[in-house]
Amino acid sequence: MYGVKLKVWGDYACFTRPEMKVERVSYDVMTPSAARGILEAIYWKPEIRWIVDKIHVLKPIRFTNIRRNEVGCKLSTRNVQTVMNGGDAEISIFVEEERQQRAAMVLKDVEYVIEAHFEIIGGEKNDGKHLDCFNRRAKNGQCFHQPVLGCREFPADFEPVVGNIPKAIDETRDLNWMLDDIDFANNMTAKFFHSQMENGVIDVKKCREEPEREVKNDTACTKRLL
Repeated sequence: MYGVKLKVWGDYACFTRPEMKVERVSYDVMTPSAARGILEAIYWKPEIRWIVDKIHVLKPIRFTNIRRNEVGCKLSTRNVQTVMNGGDAEISIFVEEERQQRAAMVLKDVEYVIEAHFEIIGGEKNDGKHLDCFNRRAKNGQCFHQPVLGCREFPADFEPVVGNIPKAIDETRDLNWMLDDIDFANNMTAKFFHSQMENGVIDVKKCREEPEREVKNDTACTKRLL
């Protein structure tokens, strides 16, 4: 088990609550699944698995309202399969006809430190190689794709933390139930945990020790979580 510390920041962030059906409302802080997504954007290999241990909130939690252009429909899976099999079906969306404007409550001016580690789940057990590769890529600003803060339009800047972690905000609050991650190996089960922030730090590892909640076979909810 090898640990890493990564600082990420950005102008806006939206870690969408799955219970909000129409308007987008962000969680108060970054979710572990969003943190894992940032780590995988920088360094992903099929033989390792990233596990988030702690999230440090370095700037005060502030919300703002914005309006976003979205589309009101999605491509039909049946039509796509028909075309793949050589048939004839409509597989296009005209954005001008389907555009919808929706309000979103997002976070403003965010900055976090992610503490995480990786586990070897297959292949060559060369822990030091993976650790060196991640640290080098993070230091040089390299990534497989642009890390984001919840949504694609909110890119994340990042850099490794050298030495001590910067001081987190002096705030303690109960963040209630929060998405932990999606279990793709178990019918895309959404897992939740009772999140608590103490002095600006969410100890994900500690919170996971409490009983989890699961959402199984709920396609609509799972897609919104993703």
